[in-house]
Amino acid sequence: MTQVQREVGGIPRTGVAAMLQAAPEMVGAPPGVSVAGRGLPDSLPVQSQQSVAGSGASRWATVGLAGLRVVLGFEFLWAFLDKTFGLGYSTPHARAWIRGGSPTSGFLKGAEAGPFQGVFRSLSGVPGIDWLFMAGLLGIGVAFLLGVALRPAAFFGVVMLTLMWAAVWVPAKVVGGQPSGSTNPLVDDHIVSIFGFIVVAAFAQWGAGYLGRRWNALPAVHDRPWLR
Repeated sequence: MTQVQREVGGIPRTGVAAMLQAAPEMVGAPPGVSVAGRGLPDSLPVQSQQSVAGSGASRWATVGLAGLRVVLGFEFLWAFLDKTFGLGYSTPHARAWIRGGSPTSGFLKGAEAGPFQGVFRSLSGVPGIDWLFMAGLLGIGVAFLLGVALRPAAFFGVVMLTLMWAAVWVPAKVVGGQPSGSTNPLVDDHIVSIFGFIVVAAFAQWGAGYLGRRWNALPAVHDRPWLR
């Protein structure tokens, strides 16, 4: 290689490399920042920047799913506790389940609209229906709060809420000769919770918490995704 090839415009190659390395400082850019990219560190490729942004979105998605899971679980567990002990919210103390009250009688007796009203009223106060209803509230509530068996719990939650929606019969404007109070022909809190269950079940590995991760790692659960 000739002396001319080793030099660029009279400057040795080593001098060119040094000038390129010092260029950011010469124009006032901080070290580690390229002149062309002003603000994009050379040590952080575009793919890495996208990965950082994606991890932030994933973190918020995990927080949202965990919050949705806990809220749904607490809603069902609280309904179980209130109906069992008569905590004074939807169930007076005198009508608590442990005092001989029926957890389903008040709700099912009020089914006075829709094509299934006769069926629901006939099930009111039946001990077997009371036990199934309370077991569902307890099982779904505990599973969602702990983050285990989310998909089976979500399935039964969707079934329960669909039956409750049919008993209320949201499309009705008048019930028993009185305004039903329905504000929408289809959507109410039952429908919103149904889709909440579906979302949590679909992303059962996200936001499941410590116990949920341990549960999903069990061989029997790992080989059967529907148990997650």
